[in-house]
Amino acid sequence: MNVDEALRSAEEGLMFFAEKDETDYNGIRENVEGAFRHLLAAMFPSHVNPEGRSIAENLRLAADGLRAALSRLADGERAERFTAMLISRLPEIRRVLWTDIVAAYQGDPAAKSPDEIILAYPAFTAISAYRVAHELYAVNAPLVPRIITEYAHRLTGIDIHPGAAIGEYFFIDHGTGVVIGETSTIGHRVKIYQNVTIGAKSFDVAPDGSLVKGIKRHPDIGNNVVIYAGATILGGQTVIGDDCVIGGNVWLTHSVKAGRVVLNER
Repeated sequence: MNVDEALRSAEEGLMFFAEKDETDYNGIRENVEGAFRHLLAAMFPSHVNPEGRSIAENLRLAADGLRAALSRLADGERAERFTAMLISRLPEIRRVLWTDIVAAYQGDPAAKSPDEIILAYPAFTAISAYRVAHELYAVNAPLVPRIITEYAHRLTGIDIHPGAAIGEYFFIDHGTGVVIGETSTIGHRVKIYQNVTIGAKSFDVAPDGSLVKGIKRHPDIGNNVVIYAGATILGGQTVIGDDCVIGGNVWLTHSVKAGRVVLNER
């Protein structure tokens, strides 16, 4: 077989698979990632708005990008509804994000100003993406919430599933390697350090061997909890009570009562 014959053979084989695809996903990720950047610029126009666009311009560009992506994944009416809902929620998202910025500034002695948090801290990008994506996840918007949080994951090394429920004044210090699973709940004023995992202990398996989806798999973290670097907290029945401190490199698969300090045994 020469090269021309190989090309024809490969084209025929690949066309067989391509014809099975019902949706053309090309450009969707770019539309969503661009829309998120415009949303961020609309919420923080003095910090992350390099083109100097007005709030109105950024909102329009964000809405256009979201609608373009969602209209390929859902019918036009749902795409319009998802987009309008998210845009209408932006003032509240911006309010909550400011609590996260305050938590970072108050919780990190190295932070010189809230502006430094916005401009330099990876947690700001990751939490902003999560706050936006969570709104879409809550109304069952398809695919777009995961694209937004995975965009931040690529940029920051912080992996927050959009399904997690996270309270106000949330701070991730340093951040690299943090994983927060889909069914996690996290209360207000929680501080997490790098390489923390809030994950699943095990997965239920259906009779056909597939994983059972839609069940509670990840822990619940109370209010005013500090989780130090390298800690791993697993399981859908695991509850960490209010005001707990979880030490570095601790492995937890059981609940902890409020006010406890849990340290790694040596």
